[in-house]
Amino acid sequence: MPVLQVSYPAGSLDAVSKPALAERLTNVLLTMEGGARTPGGLAFATVLFSEVPREDWFVGGRTDDTHVHPPGKFLVRVTVPEGYMSQAHKSEVHALVNHAFLEVLGGGSSASAGGSILVTVEEVTEGDWGCAGRTISLASIAGSVGLPAAGPRFLWVLEYFAAKARLFKSAGYPEDTGGLLPSKRQEKSPTI
Repeated sequence: MPVLQVSYPAGSLDAVSKPALAERLTNVLLTMEGGARTPGGLAFATVLFSEVPREDWFVGGRTDDTHVHPPGKFLVRVTVPEGYMSQAHKSEVHALVNHAFLEVLGGGSSASAGGSILVTVEEVTEGDWGCAGRTISLASIAGSVGLPAAGPRFLWVLEYFAAKARLFKSAGYPEDTGGLLPSKRQEKSPTI
């Protein structure tokens, strides 16, 4: 259930580049979901664009492009469920998002190309995602998008939550604290 939010200065994207970028970023989302080009995977693949007035976006204390690398300044917030991505997965997403922008907007092949495209991966604590009016777990999201429960990606997630559950238990947290093993959650996956 990753969500990509793209902030950009007014006029940086036009009627041709915005849909082209949305398509490529949607492909990044589906790659993040383990290739989940399923009805559930597509239903969760959300890209949101937010235009910011140029006079409100400062880089290096300036609103012009003095300190901006091609193809321009962009902020991309990638929101994912907690425990969904290893550092290697996050690094892959950083590279894929940057590549999508350079592919659509250009920017050259210099080492600084894309240097003003800032990408943050933000994790939402287990138990804080909701859809269809219900709290949903990472396990139910994975089931909705078709991520195999026995696949290496989901097994890594299970290991992450097992370690977190052990840590919480040793610290005396209540059992209903977010971050329990996804298999212990009882909610059903919403139909999307």
